[in-house]
Amino acid sequence: MDLWQKQDARLLWHPYSSLSAPAPVRLVRGASGVRLTLDDGSGQTVEAIDAMASWWCMIHGYRHPVLDAAVKDQVDDFSHVMFGGLTHEPAIRLAERLVEITPAPLEHVFFCDSGSVSIEVAIKLALQYQVARGYAGRTRMLTVRGGYHGDTFAPMSVCDPVNGMHSLFTGALQEQVFGRQPPAGFDRPADDPELQAWAAAMAAVAEQHASEIAAVVVEPILQGAGGMYPYSPACLRVLRSLADQYGFLLILDEIATGFGRTGTLWASEHAGIEPDILCTGKALTGGYLSLAAMLCTAEVAQTVSTGPGGALMHGPTFMANPLACSVALASIDLLLTQDWAARIAAISAGLTAGLAPAVDLPGVKDVRVLGAVGVVQLAGPVDMVRMTDAVLRRGVWVRPFRDLVYTMPPYVCTDEEIATIASAITDAVREVG
Repeated sequence: MDLWQKQDARLLWHPYSSLSAPAPVRLVRGASGVRLTLDDGSGQTVEAIDAMASWWCMIHGYRHPVLDAAVKDQVDDFSHVMFGGLTHEPAIRLAERLVEITPAPLEHVFFCDSGSVSIEVAIKLALQYQVARGYAGRTRMLTVRGGYHGDTFAPMSVCDPVNGMHSLFTGALQEQVFGRQPPAGFDRPADDPELQAWAAAMAAVAEQHASEIAAVVVEPILQGAGGMYPYSPACLRVLRSLADQYGFLLILDEIATGFGRTGTLWASEHAGIEPDILCTGKALTGGYLSLAAMLCTAEVAQTVSTGPGGALMHGPTFMANPLACSVALASIDLLLTQDWAARIAAISAGLTAGLAPAVDLPGVKDVRVLGAVGVVQLAGPVDMVRMTDAVLRRGVWVRPFRDLVYTMPPYVCTDEEIATIASAITDAVREVG
């Protein structure tokens, strides 16, 4: 362990980690393209493909010249101004772009610090909306088991209450209304008996709690940190119908699924439905800076703006940071000026082929691919330290969790790099089990 790693162990608290028994961390010496340069702990460096895209946000890779230039150019003008009483061109242009590329009814944009905060703001907005409509008793969210929406308090309350990461806070969080997890399988048809039974159960829950529910909150098509769990687009159509029937808002958490990750620009497009509120983040800036956005319909915005208080009650210090807005614009343009859909399809095909041998390995429960997401699910908890080491020895960086060894790679990975990622995961699972 070198000096920097010793200092890290003494001073820093890493995500989801213990200070008394910390997991190993690796010092990054550099990053370029899709590769990290890591210190191996003995003073030597190793290169590894970042199969995590830095927790799913670095879709264009590291040190991309277009994104680098966007940040540098904005620094030459100004790096930050408050957004209370002031505005600036990067924020206006980014809002225009987001309204242009998101589902048609979404017309207004609220910029946030992070994805979790965008969910906080969306929940606040839903509560204010119901108060403005005369339904002050509608203070709960309807969601499904297996979800994950962030680590701040309101998002924690709509994460899975038992199998999620926040069970320690039971009793301190708002008690939301949970329906069953949708039946697994992206290709499951709408008339499937399991899906029909789930739909009936959700309808019963919605009817029972109709007078209490302000909004439905879900991750569309793919539950991310809750288990990399894909479900049928038909389930989203059920939730849209229930929201319309009972006067709930539909909040879609597209923080992980947006910008093409599941094969469509927004995961909700698989279902052909439109939300009342959409949250996005992660890949929004191409991984360069923290920025998220909450978008809503004109009807929602107008109802809240003319209701008690007359304003959405939130205002972050770094809201609409000009550096982040500028690089987000560059990232969106970089994505949409290329055939991103074909690239996602190629990644999907590469992961499907490369992970296929893992299906027959001992201790493997399931192998699944959706868009640019590849998952090997084990029959029991993954040995994170051993599995990470085993994959890294094969030139790939992953961050397993629970019972999953998975990849959400940068979109700029070549076919050969995707094959390397898939074979490294498969071989490591074979080795570690």
